[in-house]
Amino acid sequence: QLVESGGGLVQAGGSLRLSCVASGNVFSFNAVAWYRQAPGKEREFVAETTHSGTTHYADSVKGRFTISRDNAKKNSVYLQMNSLKPEGTAVYYCHTIGYWGQGTQVTVSS
Repeated sequence: QLVESGGGLVQAGGSLRLSCVASGNVFSFNAVAWYRQAPGKEREFVAETTHSGTTHYADSVKGRFTISRDNAKKNSVYLQMNSLKPEGTAVYYCHTIGYWGQGTQVTVSS
């Protein structure tokens, strides 16, 4: 089970930090990714951290978003989102192999 938190309403240019906590050690040996789905659009990839810590980002968020693992809490992954834009309004989902979270709403006002 994956549980996301940290979403909310923020003005354009602001920041939010999303958290994803897994029950068990499913993150330990698997890649973990964040996806988002805006109203009326398909779910899209945002960022990924591999089991070795290599990160990948969608072009639309490079330089503004940072995905990281909590090395102490092996079951937590974060998404730091800076310089948020209105087009970032979406439900953000945490994903690892076999699991999706329920999502957390991020709304960016202009």
